Amino acid sequence: MTRVLSPWSRLGLRMRLTLLYGGLFFLAGSVLLWFTHLLTARALNQRFVVAVASKVTGAPQTVFGDRLPDSDMLAQRVRTNVEQGAADVLTDVLRSSVIVMVLVGVVAVVLGYLVADRALRPLDRVTETAQRLSESTLHERIGLRGPQDEVKRLADTFDAMLDRLHGVFDAQRRFIANASHELRTPLAVNRTVLEVSLEEPAASEDLKALARTLLGTNARYERLIEGLLMLAQSEQELAARKPVDLRQVVRTAMEQIDLQPRRRKVVVHEDLCPAVAHGDPLFLERCLVNLLENAIKYNVRDGEVWVRLREEEAGVSVTVENTGPLVPPYEVDDLFEPFRRLGGDRVRSARGAGLGLSIVRAIAVAHGGEVEALARPEGGLTVTVRLPG
Repeated sequence: MTRVLSPWSRLGLRMRLTLLYGGLFFLAGSVLLWFTHLLTARALNQRFVVAVASKVTGAPQTVFGDRLPDSDMLAQRVRTNVEQGAADVLTDVLRSSVIVMVLVGVVAVVLGYLVADRALRPLDRVTETAQRLSESTLHERIGLRGPQDEVKRLADTFDAMLDRLHGVFDAQRRFIANASHELRTPLAVNRTVLEVSLEEPAASEDLKALARTLLGTNARYERLIEGLLMLAQSEQELAARKPVDLRQVVRTAMEQIDLQPRRRKVVVHEDLCPAVAHGDPLFLERCLVNLLENAIKYNVRDGEVWVRLREEEAGVSVTVENTGPLVPPYEVDDLFEPFRRLGGDRVRSARGAGLGLSIVRAIAVAHGGEVEALARPEGGLTVTVRLPG
């Protein structure tokens, strides 16, 4: 059930604080204006209207000792004129006060927005850092300076949490790397023993067939461990960056690819523009190798692969598009998860360990880039890697 937000809740915190500051100012100003109006009216009535009227009424109104008959009318007229003048003064004062309050209120709203913006700026830093972080950039910290207020304590708590997360991910990567190294040695020994047994003249055909089966299984496990080791290494932050000619990297990667997997010839079309990215050339080469291997391995007979390299305003992009079986759009994002294959398959290890696109994404993120995959309507995938220049 979708929760419907009120118009007030749809506003950002900065705007809500600004409206709150402005509303409180106008409320306080209105109360102050009302009390001022009452006090001014009372003062004018007691000290001005009553005093003037009493003086006019009590003044001698005689001619040669006789009182004028219209003295009361004159006093009443003077009193009416004084009261009207006092009312006009009150009206002018009220009108001027309202105008001044509105003008000052507008200034107060602007100042309230600036104050809210300055108060929330440290929170924006916390938000930007949280949005920028990934497994390969957990070494970054907010490092907020200033008094020990609520925002500073929040930033310090966030930094402490990042320290713990960084330690956990480092321990995980070290475990994967150490386990991969430890497993490579017995697998290498097994491969050597099986290869020697195949060369043994006295070995029976059944023994050789078994050795070839075990050798294929051993090779798949070696690829799995190599993929795990590469994934653990590519998720770490880069120690150094240098300019890399991506066109040369793409061509080097293509030289390592078998274009006829299982006798299914695949045609590769190149459209490579000069482009330079900053990063680790070995990792970038591995990224391109995995992309091309994935495009060729999961293709059809007499299929095609298109490789495009472009230089963009924000950096460079490498696009690998291939024909192949239909890919449901809802499964595309899952292909970047480790050990995930099309259709949720986790068994067919002969077609790979399911780490190719995971390594591609890890390398792209470690270089400050991103990966986007789209399912082609006619079958296959279009994978685009964007890297900063």
